[in-house]
Amino acid sequence: MDYTITFATYNCLDYTRQCLDSLLKSGTRPEQIIAVDNGSTDGTREYLQSAPLGQAILNRDNLSCGAAWDQGILARQSEWTIVMNNDIVVTDGFAERLINFARTHNLRVLSPARVDGQLDYDFDAFAQEAQQSMSEVVRQPSANLICLLVHWSVFMEIGFFRVTPKLLGFEDGIFFHDLRKAGVAHATTGHVWIHHFGSVTQEYMKMALGIPSRDVLVKVKDRQLLNQSWIERKLYRHRLKQSLRQWRQSELAAHGKTLHGVRQDQAFVWL
Repeated sequence: MDYTITFATYNCLDYTRQCLDSLLKSGTRPEQIIAVDNGSTDGTREYLQSAPLGQAILNRDNLSCGAAWDQGILARQSEWTIVMNNDIVVTDGFAERLINFARTHNLRVLSPARVDGQLDYDFDAFAQEAQQSMSEVVRQPSANLICLLVHWSVFMEIGFFRVTPKLLGFEDGIFFHDLRKAGVAHATTGHVWIHHFGSVTQEYMKMALGIPSRDVLVKVKDRQLLNQSWIERKLYRHRLKQSLRQWRQSELAAHGKTLHGVRQDQAFVWL
């Protein structure tokens, strides 16, 4: 399959090691992986230069996720690109499973189901069971940039990610807003599961910038940035809350779990 996996790094070397080891174990070839470093100082850059990768792109400064994602996407310009965080563990054949599901269901943008938090459980065994029992469970429209499969035609239609270093993370909101405006179908599937340790890079950036963990990394007037009216924003949030509630209720009733879990106190909390 013609695909590339790309992720941005900013310190957090241990998580990057686990992520890359997981990708290679899943069957992804090294030449299909592009890592983009945003000015790490903890040995990440040196590690990426010696790691089995298709390419390691080293930025002088933190150019933001948007810039790094674009660099990775454009480095190979594959039919499919998986844009993901560097604090993720994946399952065997996860890229191929995502692409096959997207093709079968005529989707050009797709996210896997996930569990956030501590990896204190047998993820491989959990994922094998969940991918079998929830293989056809879909949330649509719903996707996230923790891990996102995108067809090349989407970039040609709506453009790439916003490159504004001071945003430090709101690029995903702009991208999904553009997806909705263009009517591009996007979804989350239980056919593929990942484990996500959870906002590791953002927490590190907060620490480096002296921002309390409970605060947002960058305060953005998102309604103005997206050129939304007050009522548009309110209606969108209302519909999203309704959808999340309905998805949770139906998935719990049918499967005893949902497509988004959090690992807390050695137990799963289903959202």
